[in-house]
Amino acid sequence: MTSAPTWTIAEIADEFGVTHRTVRHYEELGLISPERRGTRRVYHRRDRTRLALILRGKRLGFPLEQIRTIVDLFDAPRGRRAQLEYVLGQIDERRTDLEQRLRDAQEALRELGEFERRCRADLANLG
Repeated sequence: MTSAPTWTIAEIADEFGVTHRTVRHYEELGLISPERRGTRRVYHRRDRTRLALILRGKRLGFPLEQIRTIVDLFDAPRGRRAQLEYVLGQIDERRTDLEQRLRDAQEALRELGEFERRCRADLANLG
């Protein structure tokens, strides 16, 4: 019988493209909880899965407390269903926020373009 795979902090950090400090930070926050063997941290599949969820949530712009809820739901009795229902609600909120930011950025670019045109016209008139 083969034992379940484990990883070191260096292997986990390299795999996910983060620093050891980042991994330890998520551990300090209680988002992941590797096994301790003396001074060594030993990461199991659950830790890898949770770290992947944390980093995906960060890339999507979710705050750490929402990420914590999502990650903790992963271990809840209803597990996937509760997690997915919560995540879908958060996705809707995040999408709405990003769409508004996109509209705001597009409007700012239009205003900037108009301001630039006026400045160039004024500069041309100064000859």
